[in-house]
Amino acid sequence: MDVRLVNVDVTSYVTITYFLSSVLAASRLACCAARRVHEWFSDMMSGRTSAIVAGVCGALFVAYCVYFDRKRRSDPHFKEKLRERRRKQKVSCERSGVAKLPDLKDAEAVQKFFLEEIQLGEELLSQGEFEKGVDHLTNAIAVCGQPQQLLQVLQQTLPPPVFQMLLTKLPTISQRIISSQSLTEDDVE
Repeated sequence: MDVRLVNVDVTSYVTITYFLSSVLAASRLACCAARRVHEWFSDMMSGRTSAIVAGVCGALFVAYCVYFDRKRRSDPHFKEKLRERRRKQKVSCERSGVAKLPDLKDAEAVQKFFLEEIQLGEELLSQGEFEKGVDHLTNAIAVCGQPQQLLQVLQQTLPPPVFQMLLTKLPTISQRIISSQSLTEDDVE
């Protein structure tokens, strides 16, 4: 078996995660439906028969999921569509000002990224572009070694509405960092 290390970008990780979570949710739904079918059939049939019916229904559902995934992947335009979707997402991320996070193990890269994000955030805020400025400050907070102290400084220097905007965006950047770290650990496809 040939195992290759592949750089997996965020969109493919999100696609895989979304697919797996939808299959998991569907299997939970199938299990719940099987229990309800079992309860309904238990009045009409013996317990053994209803368990067989519920098992067959669950197996049919899983088989349909596998069939649909195989059909989707065997589509001749699937890879083209996937590449186009990833390209569009990459372009939209670049336009929205979402910066690519540095390798968190490289202290020099993190420091450079931190200083650039603080500088960009300050410039954008001074120009009145609060959304983009807050995005860059949020990135800086995310890679900062002492985020509480930085937040205290920002609370004293930023207007209250801008600081509130900053606080509301902090959870999204933490999710991005967690996903980027898990991507670097799970680069095997």
